[in-house]
Amino acid sequence: MKVISVKYSNKSLVFTLFDIGTEFVIASGTFERIGMPNSYYTIVYNGEKIREEIVLTDCVEVAKVLLDKLLSLEIISSMEDIKGIGYFVFHGKDCFYKSTLLNEADIQQLEDFLDIVPSFMQDNITGIKAFQNVFFGIPIVGVFDTAFYEFMDESAFLYAVPRRWYLDYGIRKYGFYGITHQYITNYVKNLFNRDNFNLISCYLGSEDVSISAIKNCKCVDTSMGFSLYSGTMMGTSCGDIDPSIIPYIMEKEGKNASEVLDDLNYDGGLLGMSEITNDIDAIMSLSEEGNRNASLAKDKYVRQIVDYIAQYYVLLGGVDIISFTGEIGEKQVSLRREICEKLCSLGVKIDLDANNTCHKAIKISAADSSVLVYVIPAKEDLLIARDTWKVLNG
Repeated sequence: MKVISVKYSNKSLVFTLFDIGTEFVIASGTFERIGMPNSYYTIVYNGEKIREEIVLTDCVEVAKVLLDKLLSLEIISSMEDIKGIGYFVFHGKDCFYKSTLLNEADIQQLEDFLDIVPSFMQDNITGIKAFQNVFFGIPIVGVFDTAFYEFMDESAFLYAVPRRWYLDYGIRKYGFYGITHQYITNYVKNLFNRDNFNLISCYLGSEDVSISAIKNCKCVDTSMGFSLYSGTMMGTSCGDIDPSIIPYIMEKEGKNASEVLDDLNYDGGLLGMSEITNDIDAIMSLSEEGNRNASLAKDKYVRQIVDYIAQYYVLLGGVDIISFTGEIGEKQVSLRREICEKLCSLGVKIDLDANNTCHKAIKISAADSSVLVYVIPAKEDLLIARDTWKVLNG
């Protein structure tokens, strides 16, 4: 049985076609620079990588090209071979707390979320409608990135703002990268062969950072909030700051609120502090070479991640396992080492040889560590496919 997992955002679409019975990846690929010059696609199938520059005007065209290539390369014999499409949906607000077989009313409801994260949700809606049109008749399951945070208490997800802001406008902590944290949780559940454990899951991506506290497979708190830009500092985002800074800079620089938010979200973080780059690999190298600004940026980045881990250690009443995932979490051995060294008071110790492993599921904690530490590559597309099959089969 074939299920296809799809994620579309920021002019790029990623797909993976699974044999869901064996969870074997039949084919995968990306469509890049959609609606822009020099657009192209890549498809990996049977050990071969096919790349072709092609005009991709919009998501409908992408869906058409994808279906055509799946058929012409004989990856599928007919469209009916695909039993379901699992679609990454960025936001479910307070309405979608589980993966859902999408109907027209659901898609219409997604449009109500455009005011929260307009660009992401517009991409979601555009993509879903495109696949409805081209892959006509194949059920589409929305897998919601915010659904993982369903079980957080009000004390965790409410802000200390006028309560009517939540009741009237939905102002609350929603959390993001929930699909990734759910995959890590499932992995640890299988690792322990039980569901009663305390986990701190650290997603360290090339741009974003999301840290979640998980107790008995349920998220009890997470670093990101109403938007992607809250929590720790990230590649270009400042993370949590004193809100009075915004009107202060508006007055000093003659900017409106949106312009200051752009400064905070796109010129802050590692880039803002280093004044050089938002690339943590480059920051680490420059820091080792003695660049002061790079060292400051790196130290702040590490400190804020450590702060969240320590906070969640206390919240959970102790931790069984800390996990690292995401592009940076899986490959940046020096960064992982620095983070874990600063957690030594919690009994965290790592095996330096094991830690020198990249992009592989591995235990990196030392034998005498009080807390297990793992690197776990997250397979977001696989979780989307699994959820899709589960929904379609009751």
